[in-house]
Amino acid sequence: MYLYRFKIFFVIVLSVWFGNPAFCESLQKNSRQQYIDVYAQLAIQEMNEYHIPASITMAQACLESGDGNSTLALEANNHFGIKCNSSWSGPSIRQDDESRNECFRKYGTAIESYRDHSKFLTGGMRYQFLFDYDIKDYRKWAYGLKKAGYATDPQYPERLIRIIEEFQLDKLDTYYNSTTRYVRPERLGSGSKSTTRRKGNSGIDDFSINPYVTRNVEKRNNVKAFFAKEGDTYEQIAAEFSLKDWEIYRYNDVEQGARPEAGSIVYLQGKRGSAPRGNDFHILKQGESLWSVAQWYGVRLNALYRKNRMNPGEEPKPGQQISLRKKVKK
Repeated sequence: MYLYRFKIFFVIVLSVWFGNPAFCESLQKNSRQQYIDVYAQLAIQEMNEYHIPASITMAQACLESGDGNSTLALEANNHFGIKCNSSWSGPSIRQDDESRNECFRKYGTAIESYRDHSKFLTGGMRYQFLFDYDIKDYRKWAYGLKKAGYATDPQYPERLIRIIEEFQLDKLDTYYNSTTRYVRPERLGSGSKSTTRRKGNSGIDDFSINPYVTRNVEKRNNVKAFFAKEGDTYEQIAAEFSLKDWEIYRYNDVEQGARPEAGSIVYLQGKRGSAPRGNDFHILKQGESLWSVAQWYGVRLNALYRKNRMNPGEEPKPGQQISLRKKVKK
């Protein structure tokens, strides 16, 4: 009887653990170092664009987003806990904070969140005194943020400093390019020079962040490719890699307006005319299409049509042998 009850208890525990999304997510959480490795270059780029220490940006992102594991980061790409205000007209998400059901900004990508953080600090008059500080004096910046009212936590500066010193984030500040000078918004006059920034296809300002930092790009059939994430669009990917929309559509044999599914392969270059050596044929499985086969092997869809003597739009049947390297004999 005791053994039977133990078995029932064991089954229930397994069901709760592995059926609980929160538990499953906890098994896949980013470590702080993993998070830093992904976003450090973005913090450096923002430093050189907006003159905010990369160490401060990185430490704030770690703290505010729980190293990218917070609900705001996962569901809204909000890595800095920035709330809505009267000037915010973009998407939002509701979450309890100091009060119940508070409004937080929602972004399409983490890149947009980092850029909005930079604009939030440079555009807010209460933060302007920070830009009189030495950009490499992260301690002064940390206490300055508290003074300006960025966070209500009385230990906020110490927490930022602890992260910076533990993970040596001050090294990021050594990449500061001092040849560009920050000009406060209130000092800009009608005679000031300004630069017009081209809007990218994703609707965010273009800047030279290396997308290979946030994308695990690999070679498939000697063609650059990666696996899409939830929420990706071909237009956004094209903007990230400085491609034109029509190029990303053509490389992936999809129609304009199509969206990649999470986990699907996205190519950044034109695919090949044949599969890699050793992959002469493929037996079509249930649920596969000629397009999915073309994507998997890195072969142009029109090349597969020709090799298999099929008309464009024609689909093979499950169990059919698909030629990947040579034309089917008559």
